[in-house]
Amino acid sequence: MPQQDNLSGSNGTGSDPSVFFLTGIPRLEALHLWISIPFSSVFTMILLGNCTLLYVIKTEPSLHKPMFYFLAMLTVINLVLSTTTVPKILSIFWFNSREISFNACLVQMFFIHSMSMMESALLLAMAFDRYVAICNPLRYATILTNSMIAKIGLAALARAVLFMVPLPFLVRRLPFCQSHVISHCCCDHMAVAKLACASTMINNIYGIIVALFIVELDLLFIVLSYIKILRTVLSLASKEEQLKAFGTCVSHLCAILVVYVPGVLSSVTHRFSHQIAPYVHVLMGTFYLLFPPMMNPIVYGVKTKQIRDRVLLLFRRKSF
Repeated sequence: MPQQDNLSGSNGTGSDPSVFFLTGIPRLEALHLWISIPFSSVFTMILLGNCTLLYVIKTEPSLHKPMFYFLAMLTVINLVLSTTTVPKILSIFWFNSREISFNACLVQMFFIHSMSMMESALLLAMAFDRYVAICNPLRYATILTNSMIAKIGLAALARAVLFMVPLPFLVRRLPFCQSHVISHCCCDHMAVAKLACASTMINNIYGIIVALFIVELDLLFIVLSYIKILRTVLSLASKEEQLKAFGTCVSHLCAILVVYVPGVLSSVTHRFSHQIAPYVHVLMGTFYLLFPPMMNPIVYGVKTKQIRDRVLLLFRRKSF
């Protein structure tokens, strides 16, 4: 394969600063074709599951509620996140197409991190929805109006764009005078920045600020919301009422775990990257990108009766 020869021969250095090379999964290049099988299966599940979920929410009147509007936004984010990363990953696995232009790499980087930030904001919005529904049910309809839902969605988008637009510019200012080989399946911010032959302190600080004051702040507010929800639920008179009230939160709690647990695991492997094999770090980073988009339709499909019934009806019609 000539592209591989060129990559290994030049070591991805110097000749064209506008071109970079993605390694795929380091040290597992010989297994890329086999690894592509679960990746392509997951991508198919993501497309099918999220498109079905969007269709069900659109066509089922009983789902035209704030929680499901937020879920529809989360579904769109999942689709954007996966379609901006998986096709390139599969092209590496199937065709050894490792080359990516610097501009395309920056665009992919922007979408990866901005969609992840929007995902965090939508999970916070869904926690707010559950808080109002359980702790202040009489005002639910007046607080979470369609106008308010649209404003929350636009605020999540604006915040993601505002904080992530600087990221490509912070990377673009760096000189890349040595290796152009990115040890990853996709253009992760720090995987690209660490190739620079200059200090990346500003990039590191910016990444820490975003992680601490945006994503972790979202998680803090989610936890506080559920503390208040739990207090309200435990104050209800009967066990049946308690179970019914908390049952409305189960899908959202599962979605939080699906997003944040892989994120924490990926962060831990990144912090101890010197002690962990490179392919483990890349696999964990990719798992963090693909696991939530795959699992969210399953979580809400299994736990939400209206979605489950509508999907079953849809497939019954298709089978006849």
